[in-house]
Amino acid sequence: MTDRRVVIAGGHGKIAQQLIEVLTAQGDRAVGLIRNPDHVNAVTALGALPEVIDLESATVDEVAALLHDADAVVFAAGAGAAGGVERKDSIDRAGSVLLADAAEKAGVKRFVQISSFGAGEPVADDAEASWKAYITAKTAAEEDLKGRSNLDWTILRPGGLTDEDGTGHIALSEPPLDRGTVPRADVAAVIAALLQTPSTVGKTLMLTSGDTSIRDAVK
Repeated sequence: MTDRRVVIAGGHGKIAQQLIEVLTAQGDRAVGLIRNPDHVNAVTALGALPEVIDLESATVDEVAALLHDADAVVFAAGAGAAGGVERKDSIDRAGSVLLADAAEKAGVKRFVQISSFGAGEPVADDAEASWKAYITAKTAAEEDLKGRSNLDWTILRPGGLTDEDGTGHIALSEPPLDRGTVPRADVAAVIAALLQTPSTVGKTLMLTSGDTSIRDAVK
């Protein structure tokens, strides 16, 4: 049992919901930052404290106030498939920058950012506009985080996300890693493990399903 306070931006997202369950089961206190008040009951039922705030309009001070006494912050927010090109930037990039600014202001050092395969790499000229915008935003968010000496950051780039049951076995490495998929349940379990592993600070890690247990892969 670890009894840490972990604040998760995008607290009603699919990965975040599973992360809340993992954290709660191991004795941590999860706080879910959500935009839609209609999601309060769902986040509460998972075991987290919901805090309603819109990262597209909130100030650094407003977000920092919600990070009070936090031990770690996880950026799990995203515009989603229906978010449009503009919101890829305003959430996937600017939302992460805002959360990092707030973490620095609140004195919370541990920061895990959920990025994506493809971030940090050139985007094909014939790629769809929404994918270009998404990867551009994720890459910019990563670069912002890498420039922050006041944060103990880890960047996690999962492969293609699935809703299958977690297997508990993964491939995890610094780039490069062959493309593949990974259940969201395993992504959540990996994030929980990263939060407890100081040796992953300052690393960008690629994640797919694989043959190594999550514990051994993170270690």
